[in-house]
Parts: sequence; C-alpha cells; structure tokens
Amino acid sequence: MSLLSAWFSTGLTIDAWAHSNIPELETFFTPWHAIFYSGFTATAAWVLVMIVRYVRQGRSGIGVVPVGYGWTVVALAVFGLSGIADAVWHTLWGIETTINILFSPSHLSGVASLIIIVTSPLRAMWSAPELPGAPSFLQFWPAALSIGVAVTQVMLFLGYGNALTYDSGSIVAGLSTPQQAAATLAAKMVISNVVLLAPVLFLARRWRLPFGTVITVWLPAIVLAGAVTEAHFPVTLLTFVVAALLVDLLGQRLRPTADRRGAFWLFGGSAAFVTWALYVAVASIAVGRTPSIIEMGTGAPIVAGLLGWLLAVLMLPEARRADAANESATAGLPTGPG
Repeated sequence: MSLLSAWFSTGLTIDAWAHSNIPELETFFTPWHAIFYSGFTATAAWVLVMIVRYVRQGRSGIGVVPVGYGWTVVALAVFGLSGIADAVWHTLWGIETTINILFSPSHLSGVASLIIIVTSPLRAMWSAPELPGAPSFLQFWPAALSIGVAVTQVMLFLGYGNALTYDSGSIVAGLSTPQQAAATLAAKMVISNVVLLAPVLFLARRWRLPFGTVITVWLPAIVLAGAVTEAHFPVTLLTFVVAALLVDLLGQRLRPTADRRGAFWLFGGSAAFVTWALYVAVASIAVGRTPSIIEMGTGAPIVAGLLGWLLAVLMLPEARRADAANESATAGLPTGPG
C-alpha cells in the first residue's frame, strides 16, 4: 500500500512540476495525470483485493475491511468524485498555472482524501500488536514512507510557504532585507519547520524511531521541492538531505519516546534548530557572505528551535510510563477498521 501510494504521489509531484513550469498547459489529459490516476486505480484495486480476501475468509459486515482502512474506503470514493469534478472544473474554467491551483475546490477535496488514503499503512501499523515498540527500519519503513507521502501532499498545497524552494542567494538576500522579503522567508521557514517536524514527533510518541525514519519522511517533500524548481537549487535540496540524516542521528542519541518526556522535548527543539541553522549556514557558505542583518541570520534558527520545542511540549505534555504506553499503544489512532 505504501508503494502504491508513492506511485500516484509521484504522478502528483510531476503534475506540480507541470503546473509550475509549463504556462501553456491547457488540457486535463496529460502523461502525469495518467501516472497519477493509474496509481489511484491500482491503489483502489489493492484495497478491494484485501476486502475480497477477508470476505472469502468468512468475515462479514465491517469486519471485511482491514484494520486501519475504514476511512480509506470512504476516501477512495471521495477522491474518485474529486477527479471527475477536477476534469469538469478544468473543462469549464481552464488549467490553473499560478497559486490558484492550491485553492481549487476539486483539488482541495482530492488532497484531503488523498492524505487519508496514503496514511492507511500508518494506521494499520499503529494498531499492529506484532510490531515492537522499537522496530527495525525494515519493519518500520512502510509507516515512515506513508506519513512522508502525506507530508508531501501538505507541503504541495502549502507551496506558498515552502522554504525548500529557495536558492542560497535568495536565502541570504531574504535575511538581509529588513522589509517584506525577510518577513516572507521567515514565515516560510516557520511553516516548513512545522510541516516537516510534526510528523516525526508524532511517530516518536508511538515508537522508538529507527535510523532512517527522518530521511524517509522528509525525502518525498525534498523531491517535490526539486520538481517544482526543476532542481535548479541543488544546494538547498542537499542541505535538507544532510539535515534529515543529522536529525536521524540526533534521534538515535536522544532516544525521544513517550516515556522520556525530557528527551522528547529536547529532540523537538534541537532537531528544528539543527535543520534551520544548517539552512542558513550552507546558504551563507555557498554565497560567500552571511546575512547582513545579523539578528535574522542568528535568530531565525533559534526561533525554529523554540517552535520545535513548543510543538514537542504540546504533543507530549506529560510523560507516560513505558508499561502504560505499551498497554495503550493502539489508543492514538482508531483500532477498528477505521
């Protein structure tokens, strides 16, 4: 299910590239839409196969729906209707090529249902009693990829707040301008910080994260940023790859879990600080100068770190005993077919 979700998410990423870089685009029938909707069809077919398998095993009623897939069935129907609505919308009002693409009603209903679909493996694994509290990466990658694909969809529709699409020169220039440019970049750093960090903290509340989790969660969003910019800013993209690996290492050192509240809080703050300090530092090295407004260059990563710490505090205000966390492992997401 994770791989199928990645299939049609790839089509959506290519579609985002097309809308950003082909201004003369005037048709709904494109190769990237074919990839996107064929991936959706394959995903829907796989869910149907699982349901048929349960029916043949003698289950009935809601029991024919696999655990974690109840809302998936609903979302598949909504997504199919959104695709039809999208075709009608484009036929009547044309193809969006600017920021209006992110506010089209048919697109918004589609992405909302898409997020429910692609996180099906995460919901299933959340409720799987056989998955240990400290899984290996080979056991855990479907959950990480599942939420990583969802992060990509969120980042796509918050494209106006995506700091990953800046080149080094724009980063340094933005932090050197005491006007709108600095405010815009600072706001994008805040949005990107929350979108990237929140799912990692969410996973850490349930499991002890194996090395490779953060890069798996972040990599689809990094690929998306490369697609919409046609990879013209490789330094920024590589910066986030390195940052993800550093945060993975940080997670191995701090071991943030639900029963280690201090480590969880420290991980949230330090992971955000490391990521955005690297963002500013690498851009400065690439350009050959630091931001001329010293408060912006030094303070922006600190703001990111404080927000990361605050997010961790809000997500885990009280530590849970290890035994209690194990007993309530399935309490965070629906344990039934939903």
